[in-house]
Amino acid sequence: MKIYVHTSLAVAILLAGAANAAEYDCMIEARQKVDIRSAVEAVIESVLVQRGDLVKKGQVIITLESGPERAALAIAKSRATMLGEIKAAEARVELTRLKLVRAEELFKQNFVSVNALDEAQADIRLATEQLRQAQENQQLAVLDVSRVSEVLAMRTIKSPFSGVVVEVMQKPGEFSGSNIKDPILKLAEIDPLNVEVVLPVSLHGQIAVGTHGDVMPEQPIGGKYSAAVRVVDRVVDAASGTFGVRLEMPNRERKIPPGVRCRVKFK
Repeated sequence: MKIYVHTSLAVAILLAGAANAAEYDCMIEARQKVDIRSAVEAVIESVLVQRGDLVKKGQVIITLESGPERAALAIAKSRATMLGEIKAAEARVELTRLKLVRAEELFKQNFVSVNALDEAQADIRLATEQLRQAQENQQLAVLDVSRVSEVLAMRTIKSPFSGVVVEVMQKPGEFSGSNIKDPILKLAEIDPLNVEVVLPVSLHGQIAVGTHGDVMPEQPIGGKYSAAVRVVDRVVDAASGTFGVRLEMPNRERKIPPGVRCRVKFK
């Protein structure tokens, strides 16, 4: 008995088998590279890392000179804790309240005029308004502490992710800012790593997000590492008849350096 297989189905099966069996050239790259700059113009006080150092997310890596900002914060905190103005305003409110009570009693007994009663009422309204202003000033002083604290925090630069220091461009004593040509230093995130591979258009639709593959770095790294597809280009390059695929490969021990060529075999 002969078994006939539809031509297109047979081709698809063959291509799928080829995709699973074939190995493709790839490149291992850092997940991201970042130029670390200062958001404010200031003199660099210290650079706490060196080229090749591993850093953790949130680790302080650079400090900028911050003498004036620290002094401003101390002043703001002092103002925020000063209660003298509020206490004085509260005392004036209490005093004018007592005066109003006496004025009302004397008015009932016809010992003071209506003008005297009006003045007593106006005094307590004025004292109450002064107390409100003192309380608002206190609230503004507390908010100013937060503002100055944020300004001071900008003088401390932390690592945005866990990674490695690629290069230190500026040193303590140099002037830095967002408009300076060279960044202070460069960081690279190397766990996980990106694996970039270019595939023939014949495989488009067979490789999907979530597909796994074995990545084999070139010597002397060697070995075989599992990776998963995270990006499949939706646009094919007409000139070369290819499309790009990005895999994500764990590198927890940071043994695999970015920039290494590799081969990948899809499962």
